[in-house]
Amino acid sequence: MKSQTVRLLLAGLLAGSLVAGCGGGNSTSSGGNEGSGGNAGSNVIKIATQSPLSGTQSLEGDGIKLGAQLAVQDRMEDFKKLGFDLQLFPQDDQADPKIGVSNAEMLIADPDVYAVIGHYNTGVAIPSSVKYEEGKLAMISPANTGVELTEAGKKSVNRLVARNDQIAPAAAKYAKEKMGITTVYIAHDKTAYGQGLADEVRKAFKELGVKEVAYEGLNPGEKDYSAIVNQLVAHKPDLVFYGGMYAELGIIAKQAREKGYTGQFMGGEGLESNDMYKIAGPAAEGIVYATVVSDIRSQEEGKKWVERFKSAFNKEPGAFSPFAYDATLVALNGIEQAIKENGGKKPTREQVMNAIRATSEFNGLFTKVSFDEKGDNKHSQVYIYKFGKEKAEFIGEAGQ
Repeated sequence: MKSQTVRLLLAGLLAGSLVAGCGGGNSTSSGGNEGSGGNAGSNVIKIATQSPLSGTQSLEGDGIKLGAQLAVQDRMEDFKKLGFDLQLFPQDDQADPKIGVSNAEMLIADPDVYAVIGHYNTGVAIPSSVKYEEGKLAMISPANTGVELTEAGKKSVNRLVARNDQIAPAAAKYAKEKMGITTVYIAHDKTAYGQGLADEVRKAFKELGVKEVAYEGLNPGEKDYSAIVNQLVAHKPDLVFYGGMYAELGIIAKQAREKGYTGQFMGGEGLESNDMYKIAGPAAEGIVYATVVSDIRSQEEGKKWVERFKSAFNKEPGAFSPFAYDATLVALNGIEQAIKENGGKKPTREQVMNAIRATSEFNGLFTKVSFDEKGDNKHSQVYIYKFGKEKAEFIGEAGQ
């Protein structure tokens, strides 16, 4: 992150156990305005979040909610001067597609909801985005990297971060050139995010001439991955690349080290969590991951923001808290533009949706934002981190 855009996150940000906080969710539509927004009888404007606020992924899910909350607090007085009551409306999608869709339907039914910041899981974002598109409710993702999310031509769907087809080539190139990899074992968790990343990195390794010794899917949530670990010990690949979340790779790394595997481990931003140390123990050290977030503490503005976050919530930001903050600023900028274009009156959701998609060269605190015709950010980047003895250490921008 540059100082004007201070890009995103983390090594030191992953500390702290963010407390899950379930959002409310029982507002309903007040008439035949469903899907359009613009409840003329209300001066309330709600910014919703959708992320896991309970369960094993609540650490990062709550971080998304709080990043959005800080942005709402920062802009609340500005909207009050315009005559509107700005509110955060957080929802717990529990990392479950069915719950995400159900929440999306509820949000669409509430005419005061004008944008959604989320999700954390691509597998939840994709089905939920179908509902957002039907309701012309703008969504800005601070975390989803699955290629398919923005490939369906939805006008309501946008994201700040790089896609798997950007992350995978950068990761594969780093693995070959910097880690000396010649053979790779690829595994994934069968989710839209994990398998999507694994498929992309598989193509990238093939193009680079790295030999693939196996390609396997596993069932997330299990406590024993001996079947895969035994294959690693037998094949002895230079690298295990895992498309999925930190919980499963933490177990695999721990069990593999205990059985004598000496190769390296790598993955995507799903590995970003200090909980990796709780799960993998000493085996966490040396795990490398490619991610869409940079080390915000390396910039003065980033340091100040972290302190402000800690002061507001008494905890460290999550991995995607800064992106959630900027995503919310982008949403509020779009809403503000739509209000102005509507003569100072409450706009429709479609007006807001179009204004957000038209975002160009918007300077967030951590990243510059210009959406292309698909809703992808033209300024997204990929970064490399490596787990040290106590925290993930920022290596640098991929390819440099």
